[in-house]
Amino acid sequence: MTADSRIMYSGEGRDTAAPDPACPVPKAQPDAVGAQEAAAEVRVERWVDGKITQTTDRVAEEMPVALIYHDVPHVVMLATPADLTDFAYGFSLSEELVAAPDEIRSVEVASTPEAVEVRLSIAWERFPELLRRRRNLAGRTGCGLCGAETLEQAIRGRGTVGSGPQVTVADLHAAIAQLSSVQLLNARTGSVHAAAWVIPGQGIFCAREDVGRHNALDKTIGALVRAGMDLGAGYMLVTSRASYEMVQKAATVGIAFMAALSAPTAFAIRHAERSGLTLVAFARQNRHVVYANPQRLIS
Repeated sequence: MTADSRIMYSGEGRDTAAPDPACPVPKAQPDAVGAQEAAAEVRVERWVDGKITQTTDRVAEEMPVALIYHDVPHVVMLATPADLTDFAYGFSLSEELVAAPDEIRSVEVASTPEAVEVRLSIAWERFPELLRRRRNLAGRTGCGLCGAETLEQAIRGRGTVGSGPQVTVADLHAAIAQLSSVQLLNARTGSVHAAAWVIPGQGIFCAREDVGRHNALDKTIGALVRAGMDLGAGYMLVTSRASYEMVQKAATVGIAFMAALSAPTAFAIRHAERSGLTLVAFARQNRHVVYANPQRLIS
């Protein structure tokens, strides 16, 4: 790589007021973080069959994102700096920091060259519990249970989900085939996860992307609740493995069906069984495996 290598932002984010073709969910307000920060263009030396060329490549951005509630730092995550208002809503709900979207009073996103602060105001009755569970730790990219101080904090959501949707095998595989078309950032960088919300019979309604699989899921949850969608009426399709944290987050907000392109973990399967969530994994073209609660997937 040449000595004058530098990063040039290339405008792959979605924190603008314009409609997003991959996720036609209205935004309450545009995020303060610029759209250019979701991906970067870098100068590289490309080697192919012994030949070196000087060219550019697009890579996904990640940077520290601090979630701050009423001026009290709660956690720092490494995330793709796009759709951060969605992320704030989804994280707050899936981590049970609030019980309903209307308990989030405001979200403000402010960036510096190297980090982002997301400042939230929530219902005051939730604040004592938030202080009790305060993590205030730096999280790895898409961190799941890191920072939890007790087993009670780590293993939450022992309730059951609702009846959920009925999904045909044909509908599931149509959504799997559609998924790559809504992975706009991944098409340019090849390094981000996606979480897509599917309405049976209608296909993918909403998709969000992030370097962290948990973050992508939280962003999609946040986008949906901001739009007033019923989370029990559709299902979530994720590009990652089905880890315990992914199942836990989905079940916590009332999602009754999750399909993952990669493998599940045994812990995730047990939690899906207990919560009543239908868990499908290895969801690829012309094949899938149902690991828990198969009654929602019909021929």
